[in-house]
Amino acid sequence: MNLPYPHFQVNFKVYPDTSGEDALAFARMLETIEAETDARFVLTPQLPDIRLITEHTDLAVTAPAMDAVEPGRGMGKILPETVADAGADGVVINHAENRDTLSDLVWKIERCRDLDLDSVVCVDSIEMGRAVAEFDPDSMIYEMPEDISSDRAITQTHPDRVRDFMSMVEAENPRTRVLVGGGISTAEDVRLAFEQGGHATGAASSVSLASDPEPLLRDIAASFP
Repeated sequence: MNLPYPHFQVNFKVYPDTSGEDALAFARMLETIEAETDARFVLTPQLPDIRLITEHTDLAVTAPAMDAVEPGRGMGKILPETVADAGADGVVINHAENRDTLSDLVWKIERCRDLDLDSVVCVDSIEMGRAVAEFDPDSMIYEMPEDISSDRAITQTHPDRVRDFMSMVEAENPRTRVLVGGGISTAEDVRLAFEQGGHATGAASSVSLASDPEPLLRDIAASFP
């Protein structure tokens, strides 16, 4: 695996002021916090900024997407080889806002393996996680779609589901790491994610849209085990 564990993933999606030089400044802030604490961060920027960030920082980076395509025809598609060449450490697959078919999901896990990219597969239930675990992804993001971009962290509302999910993964494929996501917005949410067995956690809107994210991220860093 390329990604560090435990870690906190920051997902920019396509929120305002998270691209270009703004993205790089944010990445450098994460690097500074890493250097001053025991925390580790993974950044998921917009696709055009992957190379900018990997060339100017040592931060771990995951691509927000790639397509199930081979080199050749495919105007507008995202080639896995291009993502790897840009310096990404992994790829997020099957996010609730960008679903994959089962066949594409399996293809992407295998292609990530071929290109030494971590496969990070989003799942929304224990049943789906059990099915995906059979294909040996490097990690799974467990989050319920209704919690995304909300203040309802699953670690607070359904801690039993998190623990049950972790038990399932331990039984089915203990090599696979688990990121607990969906509604994570406070240092307490993060602390609980680790306490409930998660190997990582992360957020998008609560961090990317914060007027001053550094104090929040430092609080989060202090919540690491």
